[in-house]
Amino acid sequence: MAENTGAAAAAGTATETATLAATEFLDHRSPTVRAFVDKTLARAKESETRTQKATALYYAVRDGITYEVYGADLTRHGLSATGVLEKGFGFCVHKSILYAAALRAVGIPSRVYYGDVRNHLASPRLRELVGGDVFRFHSLTVVNLDGRWVKATPVFNKLLCKLYKIKPLDFDGRTDSLYHPFDEDGRQHMEFIHEHGSFDDVPYDLVVGGIQQAHPQLFASAHTTVSGSLADEAATATV
Repeated sequence: MAENTGAAAAAGTATETATLAATEFLDHRSPTVRAFVDKTLARAKESETRTQKATALYYAVRDGITYEVYGADLTRHGLSATGVLEKGFGFCVHKSILYAAALRAVGIPSRVYYGDVRNHLASPRLRELVGGDVFRFHSLTVVNLDGRWVKATPVFNKLLCKLYKIKPLDFDGRTDSLYHPFDEDGRQHMEFIHEHGSFDDVPYDLVVGGIQQAHPQLFASAHTTVSGSLADEAATATV
């Protein structure tokens, strides 16, 4: 019994170490990431809880980094937390990486999650480029707070949500924050159709290779998506 208990404790320690580590992509020790975290939490009190820090960082990523599928950088550097901050925009894969890294910077375990989704509200152009309404390797972040893992999706910023008539996703640190299945007009929005799972670090070849293979027309070059603007497409559609 003692041996089993010791093995379980060792496994738990190893898991926690892996979910707090600085990696090539979750490079939370970089000056750029540290500056982002410090600025976000500048007004935090010493007594502020881990959950309060996690939620503050969530909103900083959700609304501070523009959600944009077009012109996105999917190089290895472009998919590091530092690269995302340097660019200032990205889509779900980029923003989930940045949030995971920011959490680790303050000692909160995190992982990145990937799943395939059916998005019913994509613009006509994006739907054509993607080849339908199924998006492969949609990403979010999994956070460990108070001893349990919860899902957080710091993806669509407020402006884009307003344009697409989608309620912004909030996060309280206690319950999962996932895409609402319906938009503000009651139209079906998004559903998860396949789970790839959560990872301690970005499985770069799996994710980028999977997106390239599933959506080749979305790419202008090997690691950069075509130019455009989701906000402009949404605004044009409402005129």
